[in-house]
Amino acid sequence: MTFKSLCGGIAGTVRRHPLRYCLGLSALAIVAVGIAAVIDIRHRAEAEARLADEINSLLVEALGGETTAFTTNRNAFSLSARNLTNLERRRFEVGDSFFNQNWVTAPASTDARDGLGPTFNAQSCSSCHTLDGRAEPPKDIDDPERGLLFRLSIPGTDAAGGPLGDPNYGGQLQDRAILKVPAEGRFVTSWAEISGSYDDGERYTLLQPEYSFDELAFGDLHPELMASPRIAPAVFGVGLLEAIPEADILARADPDDEDGDGISGRANMVWDVRRQQTGLGRFGWKASVPTVEQQVAGAFLGDIGITSSLFPDENCPAGQDECAAALNGGKPEIPDFRLDRVTFYNRTLAAPAMRDVDDPQVRQGAGLFLKAGCNACHTPKHTTGESDIAALSGQVIFPYTDLLLHDMGDGLADGRPDFLANGREWRTPPLWGIGLVDNVNRHTRFLHDGRARNLAEAILWHGGEGAEAKEAFRNYSRAEREALLRFLDSL
Repeated sequence: MTFKSLCGGIAGTVRRHPLRYCLGLSALAIVAVGIAAVIDIRHRAEAEARLADEINSLLVEALGGETTAFTTNRNAFSLSARNLTNLERRRFEVGDSFFNQNWVTAPASTDARDGLGPTFNAQSCSSCHTLDGRAEPPKDIDDPERGLLFRLSIPGTDAAGGPLGDPNYGGQLQDRAILKVPAEGRFVTSWAEISGSYDDGERYTLLQPEYSFDELAFGDLHPELMASPRIAPAVFGVGLLEAIPEADILARADPDDEDGDGISGRANMVWDVRRQQTGLGRFGWKASVPTVEQQVAGAFLGDIGITSSLFPDENCPAGQDECAAALNGGKPEIPDFRLDRVTFYNRTLAAPAMRDVDDPQVRQGAGLFLKAGCNACHTPKHTTGESDIAALSGQVIFPYTDLLLHDMGDGLADGRPDFLANGREWRTPPLWGIGLVDNVNRHTRFLHDGRARNLAEAILWHGGEGAEAKEAFRNYSRAEREALLRFLDSL
């Protein structure tokens, strides 16, 4: 049959039986609509099934795999990985003692722990990382609590490609010192309120910190100074993060946003002091440190003034003569054996378990977490590779981070580059254990400087690549917001 004869046949049918033809078309239309509805229902059912599977994948108690500690009291962040051997537990305990006990001025009878300063921010690791948890910003200028410090730099880079310190004060402001050595200065914080509202009209306020420096002992700060506040984060689970294969982290990077999702995570490539080569940054607020050992040794020097084989020189910038002349606790002040024990302690602190996985509100919140796209940066699941600590190898873990840098917008920008990280970028912080901070540390201050007074405020500060997720949260109903926060609190 030709096309012409087919058309002629249809036309003839329409002329002879117009009603029958229209009824036929109507029936076909009804059938087509029905088929479309069935297909739509099936697609929605498949989407709902996929979402249910994704939600189920998040409701896992053992966030740290076999290392997970099922404790919710004030020691929730301080337990060793549950799968260590007895010998490794003894090694852990030695590291624990050096992490928690104060260092003293040299010379001293306790020569294993002398060498404090000459300038410093804290006397022990636990001064800032109390109970291995998270610090909070000082309540006022006389608050003795430690945990917020300032990184300092000026335009340019040092020999390793990292930040270039202030010529008079170095890379970190030291607000304390031993006898006969002047402290470098102190910082003062004031707070401005920013008002906003959720889509349903409920009001909120955010606190914008403003910082200034006074009592500077060595002259003015550089006119182009870039100062970045840094709160001490929790330290558990870092050995597991270190064991995530580098290839897996790099595979998630999308620096040019080629997939068009608005998320362009970048890897920070930094200087590895032990290996004397560039490596992937994983630790610190801007992923500027490649290994747990380097993070520990850097904190010993920068925060406590304790030298090591990685950082053998005292932190005494040019012109600080009293600092340079002070007695030390040996060279280095912490030998490799003790540095190894503190590093091992940090690497084998257990991640805490998720709680209330059967709570319907937690389940709803997990779905809203996914719907808002929070998981685009706070990547829930990873599998560790081979580690020299067998307990950390091959673990399926849920830290909720991609360990990549993301532009978080003007509101959170510190304006200070750190290796490849620019002044608007921050590493995605892990979320595991975040709901236990109040239990352990008796506060709920979050973000890199502790400005957020709770998790809702932390979300509302998100900008840049986090803006869409923030807006999704802001547009949720109050019940939905509470469910999402309930999910986060269960982690």
